[in-house]
Amino acid sequence: MAMRLNRFPIHTNSNNNSDKNTRCITYTEWGDPDNLHIVVCVHGLTRNCRDFDFLAKELESNCRVICVDIVGRGQSDWLINIEDYDHHPLYVSDTVALLSHIGALGNSAVQLDWVGISMGGLIGMIMAIQPESPDLIRRLVMSDIGPLIPAIALAEMLDYVGKEPHFNSFKEFKEHIKEISSSYGHLTDAQWHHLAVHSARKFDNGTYGFNYDPGIVESLKKHTSHDINMWKQWNTLNIPTLVLHGEKSNVLHPETVAEMQVRGAMVQIIELPNIGHAPMLISNDQIILVKDYLLAPESTTGFF
Repeated sequence: MAMRLNRFPIHTNSNNNSDKNTRCITYTEWGDPDNLHIVVCVHGLTRNCRDFDFLAKELESNCRVICVDIVGRGQSDWLINIEDYDHHPLYVSDTVALLSHIGALGNSAVQLDWVGISMGGLIGMIMAIQPESPDLIRRLVMSDIGPLIPAIALAEMLDYVGKEPHFNSFKEFKEHIKEISSSYGHLTDAQWHHLAVHSARKFDNGTYGFNYDPGIVESLKKHTSHDINMWKQWNTLNIPTLVLHGEKSNVLHPETVAEMQVRGAMVQIIELPNIGHAPMLISNDQIILVKDYLLAPESTTGFF
């Protein structure tokens, strides 16, 4: 079944209640829309839903796959007040609206799994511990993210997030993507091209730039002087969770990984060699890990 691109309206959960406008969230949908096994895929900080095209194609014969553009990214609308990009309840309320829209809330027959890369993994963790819906998510996959994010890693992100560089050609833009994203590990030229095509925005003057709101940098600015500590949330997590750890990651450190295994009795961690932040779930070996985990029988989620 072909991919479908969908949009739906949503109201902003603004920090200061000043934004009452309706905006739209965009997502791709793969597989049988009546399939009750739903996999929600959520991208990283500056990325977009098309990062999951390769994974979704592999899952669509078994699952209904929903890949969302988080607000301010891809084809989802931008926020009026950029300060709201650092208003964490907004991401939760947006996600609840998405899950309600696709029919994943209030239906006990639905089997909901979550795949998140970096920021997307943290959103999944938060959704999995919501007290009003403790059984919402069955299995969680987190790519190179954990409950402790070093301040130095966040500071390094400020070197490129929100800078709005312009490039004279798509070729130059693609080369820039490859340069700043080398930590993704080895990808084929076709895979790099896919990432670049769906990351690019062409301006009226013919130049190319990134297809996200530069205002998302607000979600970083206040957090570069101290680590982000979410151990309290991690300690509450009680669902089967697969963490893919890039061996060379500057975001998920080995010490954090070790502590996650001590505190998280239901966590499985796989270290991926020669990859930093973050494994993009595009290469076949990573896709197989995720697919096997999500489709494994209930009694065998500890098979790794």
